[in-house]
Amino acid sequence: MHNRFAFGTTVSLSPVDAIARVTEELQKEGFGVVTEINMQATLKKKIDQDIPPYVILGACNPGLAHRALQADPSIGLLLPCNVVVRQDDAGVVHVEFLDPGAMFTLVDHDGIGAVADEVRARLQRVMAAL
Repeated sequence: MHNRFAFGTTVSLSPVDAIARVTEELQKEGFGVVTEINMQATLKKKIDQDIPPYVILGACNPGLAHRALQADPSIGLLLPCNVVVRQDDAGVVHVEFLDPGAMFTLVDHDGIGAVADEVRARLQRVMAAL
């Protein structure tokens, strides 16, 4: 999986195991999961719609977030780094990462590019470790 704003892979894990593995690999790269949104449960509760498992993890590396905030205090609108773990209708589990390079092209500040590159490299290592 790759498009203009994301990159990802499929895994031979259950959604629950994929979330645990992604969380573990993110920690190795200095990220913590600061938010977890269960879209499957939310859509069922709010609008009584059923979808396959779909979880959005908000990952944050405090040091890199601080560097980005120092460069542009409004960058918080683009944080944290989102990682989606979802199962499609065929039962395949996907792990998808928002590409920080694509997001940070919206910011006109020289210091952001280097941070985005470092975040992207770390997230790509997470993906490779899955």
